[in-house]
Amino acid sequence: MTLPAGCALRPITAEDDVAMATVIRTVMPEFGACGDGFAINDPEVDWMSRAYAAPRHAYFVLVRDGRVLGGAGVAPLAGADAGTCELRKMYFLPEARGLGAGAAMMARCLDAARAFGFRQCYLETLTGMDAAMRLYERSGFRRIASSMGATGHGGCNRFYLLELALA
Repeated sequence: MTLPAGCALRPITAEDDVAMATVIRTVMPEFGACGDGFAINDPEVDWMSRAYAAPRHAYFVLVRDGRVLGGAGVAPLAGADAGTCELRKMYFLPEARGLGAGAAMMARCLDAARAFGFRQCYLETLTGMDAAMRLYERSGFRRIASSMGATGHGGCNRFYLLELALA
């Protein structure tokens, strides 16, 4: 997937932590995801680069003209088998939407998941994030009836799973 001129995807660095926390805290309330049971309250929001430095973790940021506009990552799904990862904290500021960044970010995250040897990728979202759900479905995710693992995100009410073909 090609990104617009001036845009790039790259691994998160410590210098991106404040900007990514700001993105998350800006976007989640837009969708009513700001109370208990949502990722906005996860302790790692303030230190994403450290959280995703662990083995089999990766987080990428979308940067345009030196400014972080969004990000997403993968990590082992807590409470699940070792072959299942979770697509985590995929959020973009409004100015980054509709540029193809979501599809490019999804491809980058799923490539990382395959490289880590994951066989499945799980994600949680909520009603109202319609554009995100369309992206998930276009990417091959299928909706499942209930949550998996132990994410602690009881506020989410839509669940998706993708079987990963290993490269």
